[in-house]
Amino acid sequence: MNNQQLDPKNTYVAIMAGGIGSRFWPVSRVNHPKQFLDILGAGKTLIQQTYERFVHLVPAENIFVVTANEYLGITKEQLPQLPEENIIGEPFRKNTAPCIAYISFKLRKMNPEASLIVAPADHLILQEDKFLEVCNDALKFVNHFNALVTIGIKPTYPNTGYGYIQHEDAPATPGVHKVKTFTEKPNLELAKTFIASGDFLWNSGIFIWKIKNGIDAFHKHMPEMYELFLSEEEKLNTSDEKEIIEEIYPQCSNISVDFGVMEKANNVYVIPASFGWSDLGTWNSAWDNMEKDYLENAVAGDRVIVFDTSKCVVHVPDDKLVVLQGLENFIVADTKDVLLICHKDKEQEIKEYVAEVKRNTGEKFL
Repeated sequence: MNNQQLDPKNTYVAIMAGGIGSRFWPVSRVNHPKQFLDILGAGKTLIQQTYERFVHLVPAENIFVVTANEYLGITKEQLPQLPEENIIGEPFRKNTAPCIAYISFKLRKMNPEASLIVAPADHLILQEDKFLEVCNDALKFVNHFNALVTIGIKPTYPNTGYGYIQHEDAPATPGVHKVKTFTEKPNLELAKTFIASGDFLWNSGIFIWKIKNGIDAFHKHMPEMYELFLSEEEKLNTSDEKEIIEEIYPQCSNISVDFGVMEKANNVYVIPASFGWSDLGTWNSAWDNMEKDYLENAVAGDRVIVFDTSKCVVHVPDDKLVVLQGLENFIVADTKDVLLICHKDKEQEIKEYVAEVKRNTGEKFL
């Protein structure tokens, strides 16, 4: 299997870029969410980094971005090298299952022999060569077996913000294991048990399969959604596509592909991997992955001066002078119209703060 040559022309990548990144509020906003931001001060936005990672694996014309209709313009702006027809708009946010069904049916019509990698737009991957090796191993496996493959990250500590995947001890083929269970975000005690057992991985949300096998899995496990797309498949990749998608989406369940397909299917496999991965879901995960000064402050902003301040994450506009004194373990996130100062231990409550802002001021500051 490992000597099999992959044909990049038959391999496609779908980058999912429709989320609103509310845990990075107020820097991530509904009209400009985190995938279009340079959260880490790296000089490129998260979606640009994701695109550049995959362009080493497949031709640019085989990379698609699925995003919300309101982000079509900003996606084109940030990825001008991507063919415009490869940037696909969703009329409603309906989680990952409809998004993946849509791109799968669309690609099947273009190339029935296609293999697909689905990945979020806003994840950090530090060791890109290792990541691409794992993608190649997954593609070889799905080209050889009728399998749905996900990439599992070897956990380094009991994180309660990630889903977990449990796998069989013995590999099905070298480096690939059959999946036993998926578990949504556990509490700390359960996460510690998972880590101690040694057969649990973090769920990266990256999926690889042959298009025909992915669509078969929808047929078997989400028949209503399968029928919706099948009934209009002939109109995909034509001038009628936008109109029929606007009819199909309101009828789709709002459900993740993990719940809708992966947890039910019996041909799911995982590749355990380590390549410096983070889903960059929270300010703490940004702090973990940003460069820090000698007092462990992670600063994005050109004019920040600190006194007696340590272990803070600071994200402020480059043109604003910010002086901080006496803070430890804080998030300081400033935009032109909102300032958030929040203890890092309370970052999971940011969603509640956003809800309170909405109750008090409407949607102006979201």
